[in-house]
Amino acid sequence: MSPADRPAATARPAPSPDVLERMRAIVGPRGWRDDPAMMAPHLKEWRGLWTGHTPAVVMPGSTDEVAAVVGLAAEAGIAIIPQGGNTGLVGGGVPSEDGTELLVSLARMNRIRDIDPAGGSMIAEAGCILADVQTAAAEAGRLFPLSLASEGSARIGGLISTNAGGVHVLRYGSMRDLVLGLEVVLPDGRIWHGLRRLRKDNTGYALRHLFAGAEGTLGIITAAALTLAPMPRHRAAAFVALPSADAALDLFARARDHAGDLLEAFELINAMPLGFALRHLPGMMHPLPSADGPWFVLIELAGPIPLDDLLEDLLAEALEAGMVEDAALARSEAQRHGFWSLREGLSEAQKHEGASIKHDVSVPVSDVPALITRGTALVLSIVPGARLCPFGHMGDGNIHFNVSRPLDMSDQDFLARWDEIAHAVHDLVAELGGSFSAEHGVGRLKTADLRRYRSAVEVGLMERLKQVIDPAGIMSPGRVLDRG
Repeated sequence: MSPADRPAATARPAPSPDVLERMRAIVGPRGWRDDPAMMAPHLKEWRGLWTGHTPAVVMPGSTDEVAAVVGLAAEAGIAIIPQGGNTGLVGGGVPSEDGTELLVSLARMNRIRDIDPAGGSMIAEAGCILADVQTAAAEAGRLFPLSLASEGSARIGGLISTNAGGVHVLRYGSMRDLVLGLEVVLPDGRIWHGLRRLRKDNTGYALRHLFAGAEGTLGIITAAALTLAPMPRHRAAAFVALPSADAALDLFARARDHAGDLLEAFELINAMPLGFALRHLPGMMHPLPSADGPWFVLIELAGPIPLDDLLEDLLAEALEAGMVEDAALARSEAQRHGFWSLREGLSEAQKHEGASIKHDVSVPVSDVPALITRGTALVLSIVPGARLCPFGHMGDGNIHFNVSRPLDMSDQDFLARWDEIAHAVHDLVAELGGSFSAEHGVGRLKTADLRRYRSAVEVGLMERLKQVIDPAGIMSPGRVLDRG
């Protein structure tokens, strides 16, 4: 069964005309969209698995407006779906198909309120696009280190709500590790003013961590105090060909020993998705055209000193040890960006090859080769001829274990095997001590997986937290938890 065929959460009453008019009065004409053409971009999930409906897209321009909208929704018992850039991959940010849920977009709340370069922090509203936050930090001589393929459209509130990962988790941690404080509108319309910039604050429960990763089920994040890092003055990158995933693991261990914290990214790429990107994305060039693969790594160092010699020494040692078959070092910024364009285009390129079943999983770093070898055998035993497309953040154990349909199989027949394939892969991940969702979250797509792979104690604690903070169950119902 494909995700689109699964039932949605139990429907709630649709907003009445009176409630809608009162909400429109709160946000004004600039904050109200009910024209179908203008609403359409907000309603379709990025992969096309869901297309929702809503009576209106409400776009508050301030925290007070968000609070007023949520307070009115709580009074009327209306379900709310907060949305950032609509770049999520588990269906959490689009409304249900029955049209009863009100979509609240934070896109208008896009101000950077303050930057403190000396203190290494910034306060940004939830609707700020990640690329704009990166630019503002750079203009202040600092780095906001979160980096991912959708950074030109993903927004800060959604990134925090899903605890986004990306390519620099190895060095800087995931999104929750970059958050010092939050401003949140609670499900009853009250505002939690938690925009503290403290590195140390040991005064009770760290409430910000409840909302980071909660996917909008506990409240609406309206602003965040973010941590900034020193801007690296030098970078060195290489695209490396290897004979196996085991060799990639050996190279990673050697790179950590050789470069320490200067190692900023270590991305594993299989030849299959790389071939898709070279075939379908314009302007892409293979950095190692004579290399047969089947594995490649994009490795990058960053720091305050020139790093080309350090990276060359590392690769020379690895080549001599037989870990590496070939390597291309970026000799210019254009070449370095070309390496990253290939890496960041892998998911987009897979769309051109027909239906795919994707798994965003993590295992202990040392078990990545076992995941790939055993997972490949499992999938091929279920669907012979399936095209395996594993790639991802080997440095933190997060692999996108994606599967494209066989060339001689229809999209519909392949997607009918979704649950069978996903259970096989996720059961293996659980056996290896990993997670069925490394960075994309749970949303609507993986609520059953949460119950299948997390203990009754864990799920029960989540349900009790949800009941305490959102007793009416109006915030993103049916997301993360399939009840409430």
